[in-house]
Amino acid sequence: MSVPINVTRSALPPKEEYFEEIASLWDSRWLTNMGEKHQTLERMLQGYFDAPNVTLFTNGHLALEGLLAAFGLTGEVVTTPFTFASTTHAITRCGCKPVFCDVDPETYTLDPTKLEALITPETSAILPVHVYGTLCDVEAIDAIAKKHGLKVLYDAAHAFGVKKDGVSAACFGDAAMFSFHATKVFHTVEGGCAVYRDPALREKLDLGKNFGVCGEDISEAAPNAKMSEFHAAMGICNLRRIEVYIEARRQAAERYRCNLAGVPGLKLLKPQRGVSSNYAYFPVVFDGAKYSRDEAAARLAEQGIYARKYFYPLTNHCTAYGFRGDETPVAKHVSERVLCLPLYPELAPEDVDRICEIITE
Repeated sequence: MSVPINVTRSALPPKEEYFEEIASLWDSRWLTNMGEKHQTLERMLQGYFDAPNVTLFTNGHLALEGLLAAFGLTGEVVTTPFTFASTTHAITRCGCKPVFCDVDPETYTLDPTKLEALITPETSAILPVHVYGTLCDVEAIDAIAKKHGLKVLYDAAHAFGVKKDGVSAACFGDAAMFSFHATKVFHTVEGGCAVYRDPALREKLDLGKNFGVCGEDISEAAPNAKMSEFHAAMGICNLRRIEVYIEARRQAAERYRCNLAGVPGLKLLKPQRGVSSNYAYFPVVFDGAKYSRDEAAARLAEQGIYARKYFYPLTNHCTAYGFRGDETPVAKHVSERVLCLPLYPELAPEDVDRICEIITE
């Protein structure tokens, strides 16, 4: 029986390297609470991002919640529904109201031409989302935010390693959140981080991920969101070979692009000028094809190939938020037609070809 091909497969370092990295923990017995591995990974990420302030979290979602709380945001936050539910959850769980902006039809990121009309006296921030390794229009969003005196926090869960004109995605806006979930380009099994400009946020973020413990006092009702030493050690190992992972993804993505370019009814994301992608995902939009997205996904599944309808449904279609989603027609159109094909460093070229043959048939 052939091995199933899933939409993603976690990259792992050699076992021996990871075992060597964690061996010292049996001597120190310091397994959490910002130990040596935690501190090492933070320093490595500061260097990788070329950013002054990085705080690790147990996952990206809590990193985003931590940032929203540290900035003291209230009222409305303009965001996109074309994202995973975590983005919208973080806004509402921090007591703010999400206001949904439609997406650009070419990049599927928040459309800045539709942003300004949604800003009200209650707006405190903009929370755009980089998707699939494609960046938002950071210059246009920054200009609008400055005009209205708003904070900009990026959900950069899909953007680890992405650069625009040589500048890391971590360095745009007032802050960015990265997810280090096992399915991401860079992972710590579970984990995430906040990257931010203002060093004064560090103390707030550290309190916000450690129950609000301040000496012998508890200054706020905060969660436990600390990354363990074992997770940080995995990050240390994976960061050493991140460029190898991204290059392998690039080769698979380019093979998909070569095989599927020009196929009637299939729309592929265009490479962005000046942006070096991380090839996090390979989305295909079935728009006018002979078969629908769902039919294509079913045909692939019959062959043991499991693509993903990502993002579907839109967060403003979810029961939790009670919106119909009619205010974002472009996002709705894409969400109902997009399919992310399998993409990971170990994906064999012949498997890419087989997937493309099934689709083009």
